[in-house]
Amino acid sequence: MLFPTQKEEVEVKTIQAITLTEAIALARRNNQTLQQARLALQRNEFALREALAAEFPTAIVQTDLTHTDSASEEIANEGREEAGFPEQDTASTQFNATLQLSYNLYTGGLRPAQIRAAEEQVRLQQLQVETVAEQLRFDVTDAYYDLQNADAQVEIFEAAVEASEQNLRDAQLLEQAGLGTRFDVLQQEVQLADDKQSLISSISNQKIARRQLVELLSLGQQVEVTAADPIEPAGEWKISLEESIVLALKNRAELEQPLVQRIIDEQQRRIALSAIRPQVTLSAAYNALNVFDDDLGFGDGVTLQATMQWNFFDGGAARARAKQEEVDIATAESSFDQTRDQIRLQVENAYFSLEANQENIETTTVAVEQAQESLRLARLRFQAGVGTQTDVINQQTALTRARSNLLSATVEYNRSLAQLQRAISNLPDSNLSDIP
Repeated sequence: MLFPTQKEEVEVKTIQAITLTEAIALARRNNQTLQQARLALQRNEFALREALAAEFPTAIVQTDLTHTDSASEEIANEGREEAGFPEQDTASTQFNATLQLSYNLYTGGLRPAQIRAAEEQVRLQQLQVETVAEQLRFDVTDAYYDLQNADAQVEIFEAAVEASEQNLRDAQLLEQAGLGTRFDVLQQEVQLADDKQSLISSISNQKIARRQLVELLSLGQQVEVTAADPIEPAGEWKISLEESIVLALKNRAELEQPLVQRIIDEQQRRIALSAIRPQVTLSAAYNALNVFDDDLGFGDGVTLQATMQWNFFDGGAARARAKQEEVDIATAESSFDQTRDQIRLQVENAYFSLEANQENIETTTVAVEQAQESLRLARLRFQAGVGTQTDVINQQTALTRARSNLLSATVEYNRSLAQLQRAISNLPDSNLSDIP
């Protein structure tokens, strides 16, 4: 619970290249939201232990050691002395010990309902931990792809700047040789300025993407990361849309949560109604007493007691609380239906996006090859004096755009794949088996 107060404490001193797998592992170890979810799970487990304690009797031991020196006896002794009677001892010391056992034999359904509610609360938090872990995995993956995209955009515009600088030098040489015009030089200078501006913006986006990933990984104030993985398709999805939807409905923790919440609400309803049902308690007490000032030794005794208490009328308060829980049950059922439809929509959106981006990769790959060949021919034509500088600029711009489109298609394909994995969740390669 500290925060930096000096500029040296927030200065980036370490730049580390990491893979996506390493980033996900770091996030699961460091992310504060996931840690808080796990702590909440531990708290609920202790709450369950507290509820289970109601199945056992309670034992109370009480001891008293009392010494009394009575002022009234001292005054009475003075009267006895004047009357010629013997004096009584004014001081006494006694020890009293009590052991009491009590057990709630019948609670009107309160005890089993509290235990079941606590068990389901643990299960609900387990599902929440799984949800947070899955969402964290997706968020880190998404941020990593953002960083990959930003890194590649910087490389693309750096290459564009280099190409524009070379084109500018060619245009200047042609002008000096009398084969080009000042207009061609000015056009290329404008193109170079535009490419430099795009490079500056891409570098800014790169810095932002790095810091966003660092924040997700909780790596501290002095660390910065770069993407070590190359940009390439992350894999294939070989499951049909219908199978993907069914798998998602089986796997998603978010869909099980309303069902668990419904059980909790049912138990809360039972807890509310237990307030107007009989309660039976059994108790036993053993008592031992010894007065040290006499020669009688100690005495002991046993008390057995059965108590029935029935608050059969409370003005309707218990039934009103039960009705509130019935409303919560209906809400959980409605939430289940809504979540089910949302999960299907998420799977469909990711699936269709994945298909579209897979086709885009194929299209843009061909476009890059065509743009490279067009630029080569445009430069040859310009150097031979049969083409114009505008042709070179246009083809250079087309190549930059084609490379950017290919990059975007690949990144978006990977992003769609990650969205589809998130929409289904708890896949074998999600590595969630060790997370409760």
